[in-house]
Amino acid sequence: MKFLPRIKSPSDLARLSSEELNELSQEIRTFLIDKVSKSGGHLGPNLGIVELTVAVHRVFQSPHDVVIFDTGHQSYVHKLLTGRAEGFEKLRQRGGVSGYPNRRESEHDVVENSHASTALSWADGVARAFSVQGIQDRTVVAVVGDGALTGGMSWEALNNIAASKDLRLVIVINDNERSYSPTIGGVATYLSTLRATKGYEKFLDWGKGVLERTPVVGQPIYETLHGMKKGLKDIVAPQGMFEDLGLKYLGPIDGHDIVALERALTQAKKFEGPVLVHAITEKGRGHAPAINDEAEKFHAVGVVDPETGEPLAKSGKTWTQEFSDALVELGEKRKDIVAITAAMLGPTGLDKFQARYPERTFDVGIAEQHATTSAAGMAFAGLHPVVAVYSTFLNRAFDQLLLDVALHKAGVTFVLDRAGVTGDDGPSHHGIWDLALTGIVPTLKVAAPRDGARLRELLDEASLVSDSPTLLRFPKGAINSDLPAFERRDGVDVLYRGESPDILMIAVGAMAQLAVDAAAQAYREGVGVTVIDPRWVRPLPISTLARMSDRYSRIVVIEDGIKNGGISSALSDAFRELGIAIPIHSIGIPVDFFEHAKRNQILEDLGITVQSVARQLVSWFSSGAKQEGTQLHVDESASRKPTH
Repeated sequence: MKFLPRIKSPSDLARLSSEELNELSQEIRTFLIDKVSKSGGHLGPNLGIVELTVAVHRVFQSPHDVVIFDTGHQSYVHKLLTGRAEGFEKLRQRGGVSGYPNRRESEHDVVENSHASTALSWADGVARAFSVQGIQDRTVVAVVGDGALTGGMSWEALNNIAASKDLRLVIVINDNERSYSPTIGGVATYLSTLRATKGYEKFLDWGKGVLERTPVVGQPIYETLHGMKKGLKDIVAPQGMFEDLGLKYLGPIDGHDIVALERALTQAKKFEGPVLVHAITEKGRGHAPAINDEAEKFHAVGVVDPETGEPLAKSGKTWTQEFSDALVELGEKRKDIVAITAAMLGPTGLDKFQARYPERTFDVGIAEQHATTSAAGMAFAGLHPVVAVYSTFLNRAFDQLLLDVALHKAGVTFVLDRAGVTGDDGPSHHGIWDLALTGIVPTLKVAAPRDGARLRELLDEASLVSDSPTLLRFPKGAINSDLPAFERRDGVDVLYRGESPDILMIAVGAMAQLAVDAAAQAYREGVGVTVIDPRWVRPLPISTLARMSDRYSRIVVIEDGIKNGGISSALSDAFRELGIAIPIHSIGIPVDFFEHAKRNQILEDLGITVQSVARQLVSWFSSGAKQEGTQLHVDESASRKPTH
């Protein structure tokens, strides 16, 4: 490579001619295809934003000018242009660069922005701070793409940005028509019209058609508020939607033409007020497998062949695939089952359900709040919605879960993929908060399947609940082999029983296999451990657990959520209220943010491995004393019960 090795900071771009910049862009694509194919990561979005990122860094002087990406997975090119090419040898791995902007990596990074639709609010805040402090020579640039404008938070921000004429803020729309899957909704339709329009006729037809379909008020709004007030010219202007908000609009512009991009960005910078620059890009540009992808897999890839894009390693059936198959089967039996997701049909496994039942599948775009409340409405009207999102993304809709769904006892089933420690994508993607958050939601019932058979069983059970919401959670990756119970007592599965009743171990969901293996190892050390799986963990079957615990000297709860407010805490609180005095030990995730690394590396750091857990079991039983340490915690809020 001739040019990429010379780029150590954005200022190095100033020395390159237009022709050399185009050569650099091709080198960046070659580099990304090679490195990301080996490490895994978000390949498609970054192949599409190469020239746009180059142009941004040519016109604006980062970090003096602040550049914020939404979503952050489209920042790989930015990382290369800010001197981090060497870190791509271990992209998203411990010791390498993260998959999102990271302040610890570079002064050029501002927001660890993996949750979409937040960059405009960040940009508004930074620009306002500059304005309040009288700083006139710094511009804030928000690069917004991959469907982020389908999120309501973006429009809340735009509403405020447009009202502040003095903000030095440039909004760059990276319009590639896709988020995970093709971007949907009114905004996407609008942008699509701008892509296709040479003149203004198509835009007029679109606007008129939308308003005429609006009952009662649509036609008067169209004729009066637009036709009479603004005149025909403004009705059909493609920039009208944004300029109606008070934003200066430039575009659409070819997002792969560096000269045209620089011209528009320079004009936007000189305007000294909020400006929107609309660039049309091609996701996956320069890599045929990514361009031709119809299954969303090149939004993010694992380790693949750089030429064909095919996976190099075959993995077993995943939790997502098991859920996908189970939901299709449930949909065959139940005509009231509908599926909802937020721009993640493929990643959550709803693509199979959509293929079979397109009229019963709803992708609302990057809008988890809307998905949740819309599901409550569907439940009220007689359907049973299944809302499938990643665990980390349900955090965004907590208010709607609490007050729209749970308060109204709506029969909605939430399915949380990627629960627990996820690894590669870093702190914002771990699904470690859901068990604690859902613990304070009245009426909500939470299930944690330990294997595929239980996933299907619990999904069926959840779908039969019509007078309260239900939730299923499972981790990322290959699914465990089925782990049958040898006994079920009042809905609680007994998975393993040591010869002596020393410790009762409660395993939450996918932690069950690890618990059984640790119990078997502890047995070889002379400690009898009984492992049980409650299956439904919110609310816990307290009376059953109280009866079962009577024979044991202590209880251990192992879970893949945060310990504070988790299942162990709930059990401890319940037993204390009942006057049951027994030590309860918690093996779970500390309240912290964990950097990107492989899931097993993080769990090993936390002492959540078969060997570490077995040692703790033996130590707790042998000493009967509180174990000090930062990884495994003993909850002594209940007094100790004498050993039998």
